[in-house]
Amino acid sequence: MRVVRVAIVTESFLPTLNGVTTSVCRVLDHLADTGHEAMVVCPGPAPAAYRGFPVRTVRGVTVRGFRVGVPTFELERILADYAPQVVHAASPFGHGARGLAAARNLGLPSVAVYQTDMPTYLAQHGGPISGGVERATWRWLRHLHSLADITLAPSSTTLQELNDHGIPRTALWGRGVDTVTYHPDRRFEEEVADLRRCVAPHGETVLGYVGRLAPEKEIHRLAEVADLPHTSIVIVGDGPSRDRLERLLPKAHFLGFREGLPLAQAYAALDLFVHTGCHETFGQTLQEAMAAGLPVVAPAAGGPLDIVKPGVTGLLFDPERDGALRQAVGSLAADESMRTRMGASGRRKVEQRSWASVVDQLLDFYADAINPAYARRVA
Repeated sequence: MRVVRVAIVTESFLPTLNGVTTSVCRVLDHLADTGHEAMVVCPGPAPAAYRGFPVRTVRGVTVRGFRVGVPTFELERILADYAPQVVHAASPFGHGARGLAAARNLGLPSVAVYQTDMPTYLAQHGGPISGGVERATWRWLRHLHSLADITLAPSSTTLQELNDHGIPRTALWGRGVDTVTYHPDRRFEEEVADLRRCVAPHGETVLGYVGRLAPEKEIHRLAEVADLPHTSIVIVGDGPSRDRLERLLPKAHFLGFREGLPLAQAYAALDLFVHTGCHETFGQTLQEAMAAGLPVVAPAAGGPLDIVKPGVTGLLFDPERDGALRQAVGSLAADESMRTRMGASGRRKVEQRSWASVVDQLLDFYADAINPAYARRVA
């Protein structure tokens, strides 16, 4: 494969850990493993390098716990000096939008990866003007994505939503999952057995959630299953909603933020994974849970529609119907054989979704941006 030189302009990077950072790091890992060239441009502070690739920082500010890059013309100079073949904008909004504009000004091809549902997120914090905030956000997204040669959506639902809002030149690009770190065999590790003894001392069925504890994740829905007989709830993650959730779910076990092996062991300690948010563009934790051999329950909305096959790898519930989540979780909690069957099916499904194969698809999109079909010579 021909070597590609890419500049990744990302709204989030290390040491901040979230879905955007994780995706960018996995892309960089595969680029490094396959001999490509890359540079990262992100809000500071950040490490000076990652996997041998330089990391350039721009000025950033902290907003609601997130590090946000300040859009400046410095980004144009950084890209001009590096001279990439293609600019990859990861979840662009502010800093990333400036990256797309700089790429357009410099005549550089660009690929934008849509990952965060910013219209819904901002609307949830807009109070009485939430509708206006959402409309204004979509107007901004249409503008910034019009600067990209290709915009990649992580799920078919999100792809349709982008098309409905007039985002041009879209395509579907999913996410990979680490099937080595997240593996059913971890359930037999001593650390996992110790954790289960702590959270399920009487052999309870362990229901788990993993992710950021924030209003948009709708974790309050777990109150619907808090009194299911012979079950125990485990919540992995941290965020601004933690105090409120601890009051709402006083019997739940809050394990805090985990990553790497400790996170994989937390998944392995569960019997059933419960996803609560209705506005996910994808649902990476669902894939991680399935890689760990867990059946999953998720809303019949957004990204989970592409990931969960009802009755095979888990169950989807109607988020608009009272009691639907309890019914779905209750049926799985009461049936160990069904959990085992669905967990095995989920594991088989995600084994085909390695990050290597997913990033190879991304390289094809880079090639399409660099050499678009209309510019190719007919042999």
